[in-house]
Amino acid sequence: MPSLRQYLPILDWGRTYDRSALSNDLVAAVIVTIMLIPQSLAYALLAGLPPEAGIYASIAPILLYAIFGTSRALAVGPVAVVSLLTASAVGQVAEQGTAGYAVAALTLAFLSGGFLMLMGVFRLGFLANFLSHPVIAGFITASGLLIATSQLKHILGVEAHGHTLPEMLASIFTHLNQVNWITVLIGVTATGFLFWVRKNLKPALRKLGTPPLLADILTKAGPVAAVVTTTVAVWLFGLADKGVKIVGEVPQSLPPLTLPGFSPDLLGALLVPAILISIIGFVESVSVAQTLAAKKRQRIDPDQELIGLGAANLGAAFTGGYPVTGGFARSVVNFDAGAETPAAGAFTAVGLAIAAVALTPLVYFLPNATLAATIIVAVLSLVDLSILKKTWGYSRADFTAVAATILLTLGLGVEVGVATGVAISVLLHLFKTSRPHVAEVGLVPETQHFRNIHRHTVETDPALVTLRVDESLYFVNARFLEDLIQRRVTNGSDVQNVVLMFSAVNEVDYSALESLEAINHRLKDMGVGLHLSEVKGPVMDRLKRSHFIDELNGRVFLSQYDAWKELTLAPRSRIAE
Repeated sequence: MPSLRQYLPILDWGRTYDRSALSNDLVAAVIVTIMLIPQSLAYALLAGLPPEAGIYASIAPILLYAIFGTSRALAVGPVAVVSLLTASAVGQVAEQGTAGYAVAALTLAFLSGGFLMLMGVFRLGFLANFLSHPVIAGFITASGLLIATSQLKHILGVEAHGHTLPEMLASIFTHLNQVNWITVLIGVTATGFLFWVRKNLKPALRKLGTPPLLADILTKAGPVAAVVTTTVAVWLFGLADKGVKIVGEVPQSLPPLTLPGFSPDLLGALLVPAILISIIGFVESVSVAQTLAAKKRQRIDPDQELIGLGAANLGAAFTGGYPVTGGFARSVVNFDAGAETPAAGAFTAVGLAIAAVALTPLVYFLPNATLAATIIVAVLSLVDLSILKKTWGYSRADFTAVAATILLTLGLGVEVGVATGVAISVLLHLFKTSRPHVAEVGLVPETQHFRNIHRHTVETDPALVTLRVDESLYFVNARFLEDLIQRRVTNGSDVQNVVLMFSAVNEVDYSALESLEAINHRLKDMGVGLHLSEVKGPVMDRLKRSHFIDELNGRVFLSQYDAWKELTLAPRSRIAE
């Protein structure tokens, strides 16, 4: 049973489910459902799919995540960034509006779900750590700008195309003579209203004495109010006949059973985009889940999250949806509304199923401009250009990574941007670890502590060099240490002993072992002793399995102070430079 509960977390929290949790989950589900109906329609539009695909992608995936996921507040479904990635990937293999486009979206969800499931089964969640936070922040910021720009055509009522910022702006500019001013009025008014609702409605209601829960529900229902008002206006004044583009007929049914495409060409074309979507979606989802779990002193299992998200995407692939992940905004809303268990998501799925059956005829006259306004308001909250200033002040390498990710995403598209972001993250890691911090240290007077000779007033000995290695040693940085020691003991140096202080070394791979052996032989030929101090147990176990310790021309000391007492000949004080 413990093993089964690991893969089916519902068996864990379900055992203690009570009436209080049921009440809280139902309230949260009502609030999230109200928020999710217009969002689902809008994100499907962003993905280039019929509006019902957004609702379909929010039913089965939520139910499956409730069974397999470990977060008690994460709300799974279509999100802006994944919708944009879907449009970019699927648009390269099929034309929007065709049956092939919908099948390609299903296939993308299938591949993404399968990839996530495999990563979860083999416990490979750590791979997401190779995507650094600055790069993720840069990519999401650029994606937010791209998404907002892509919706301007719906606000203006013009035809425009493109996957990059220059392409979109150029296309919009060339079609400005086709602007529909009634559409502009609807879009601008809806956008302004939604911004006002997000920032000012809740404080205004609280000042009027509205109970906190009701004020929260009314605030989250802001997009619904915009949808209802603009839909009634279009129907009442016949604005569809005056060029205002509307959603039109939406099938009145539960999610259908669908099959993704399995042709080798289609699978091959979508494999890389599916992997990128999986990684981005997983990182975003786990970040949100961990943040919310920490607030209640709960924990999530990243590897099980992979399985939960994988199951959700597979569910979307077979029920008319497209790739999904945990959304930041709706998850925060779910958490703030009091959701205690994943059952809140299941109740949300029930609410959306009712909407799919009973409410879809009511959105026939819903203008696309209102959905575009919903997207713009949602994604602009993701844009954080301050990350450029923060990284510039803290680390120029991280600034370069962020700036490159933003510029490449805006200029060449989301797939190039995210792929570059992954590559930059890995290269930054390799660059930083290829030049490990190695400090020459001396004894702090009247203590047994050793500190950097360039930062502290310490005692040193011209015949003794102690180097504190502040990084694990592996193939990328092994030669760096070799060269550093060579420079330090040559050029007329009086050094007789070198001590490598390994207190921060957690790993020595075979390439680094060979470098240590080369250092040992070279120093031995020069008549210089090589010693180690403060070597951790696992590292020492590895070294003992080789011939290095037997051939070491010096000793291994338990502490650096022991090495100092044994090897120091003529200590002298050194003032920090």
